[in-house]
Amino acid sequence: MTSPTATLLISCPDQQGLVAKIANFIYANGGNVVHADQHRDEPSELFLSRIEWQLAGFNLTRELIGPAFDSIAKPLGATWQLHFSDVVPRMALWVSKQNHCLLDLLWRHQAGELAAEIPLIVSNHETLQPIAEQFNIAFHHIPITKATKSEQEAKQLALLKEHAIDVVVLAKYMQILSPDFLSQFPQVINIHHSFLPAFVGANPYHRAYERGVKIIGATGHYVTSDLDAGPIIEQDVVRVSHRDQVSDLIRKGKDLERVVLARAVRLHLQNRVLVYGNRTVVFA
Repeated sequence: MTSPTATLLISCPDQQGLVAKIANFIYANGGNVVHADQHRDEPSELFLSRIEWQLAGFNLTRELIGPAFDSIAKPLGATWQLHFSDVVPRMALWVSKQNHCLLDLLWRHQAGELAAEIPLIVSNHETLQPIAEQFNIAFHHIPITKATKSEQEAKQLALLKEHAIDVVVLAKYMQILSPDFLSQFPQVINIHHSFLPAFVGANPYHRAYERGVKIIGATGHYVTSDLDAGPIIEQDVVRVSHRDQVSDLIRKGKDLERVVLARAVRLHLQNRVLVYGNRTVVFA
């Protein structure tokens, strides 16, 4: 899309006329819809929608769109988000020692696949600092111990505020974020192998090999205070066989983690993910 667009993500109790009311708001103000999708969640009786329209020729300024739509949304009991395509999100990458997801995201960003700015990389180890220097991105080493966790998370939060970060991506950051951190900064995306909860803890691929699994996978999800149980954005799997050794499982798992995390990040940056409860609708 060459000209800027606005995107509304909406969820509300399902009722008659919702599509018409939302579309009429755009039509009445001179807008041209370019994408529209909706879903009704039967168990919760929720209506969920993503609608995108061109800003060229729209009668309302950007500052007025939100207040004007809110007058429609409130009587519907709706929650909503408004995004503009030419406002580039600012993303921080957090890592520990593994480099495969970090490098993949940086290469994709360099190739123009990810519409975001990456002003900083944060790590609890110094191992990957040369990669940050290679891509000319500020690297912040913030080691974490049980005794210093609260103090160091405060430093991390200050960094996010200083750099106006919109979303944090845990590209194999091997630390658990505290509930207090997440209450102050909830926009966090994580990647993990899909053995959880069956193979929790260390060396999951070794344990999967011992059990003779036939499928391995990866899951990209939002982070919540419930460990590895946040709303899922993207998943994928690959088959393995009796001929595969532990090293093969690890290699295939890393490949999946790269791809699944990149997909999850891209969907988030494109404002295609709507969270409700502990589930998501992904308007792909």
